[in-house]
Amino acid sequence: MARDMSPVLKKCRSLGLEPAYLGIDKKSNRAFSRAGKKTSEYGTQLREKQKAKFIYGVLEKPFRNTFERAQKMKNGTAGENLLSLLELRLDNVMFRMGYGRTRKESRQIVDHKHVLINGKCVNIPSYRVKAGDTIEIKEKFKTTQRYKDIFEVTDGRTVPAWLEANHDTLTGVVKEVPTRDQIDVPVNEMLIVELYSK
Repeated sequence: MARDMSPVLKKCRSLGLEPAYLGIDKKSNRAFSRAGKKTSEYGTQLREKQKAKFIYGVLEKPFRNTFERAQKMKNGTAGENLLSLLELRLDNVMFRMGYGRTRKESRQIVDHKHVLINGKCVNIPSYRVKAGDTIEIKEKFKTTQRYKDIFEVTDGRTVPAWLEANHDTLTGVVKEVPTRDQIDVPVNEMLIVELYSK
């Protein structure tokens, strides 16, 4: 499986991104400077795409496929649909509910078959959840030290309004498909649409 192994804080600096959006509680002391270089229109659009890919941990081909799917959806704009589809990925939903400190950790939890959706085991991080889906950690993993450690970090994290999470029973429900104003990622999706429209 292909993975982005680049240093996280270095990448955050180059994209002008706060590590908190990735669930990382660290700050980079160094500033990233472009030494007075002016970014072109294409460069700005590319940067927004790289930012979205990096936040959600998606590589180019699946990201492009998600964009094409977003374009074909009848409701909403392509940019807003793209972000909604990325938010509905299982690894992201696990992160949003506080069952993973980062999206990478959430992806690993899904990979290791810890997660049930509507009672069935799902181990595909890119699986797209739907409104009404019930997500649960398997019974045999609920008492493990791993989740106690995770909740020490994530218990203070706000669960978005479109999700419901119960940390006592390690369950959650997808209440609705998220709208753009419920998605807090600092990405200008219109620039991504413009980039792919060229």
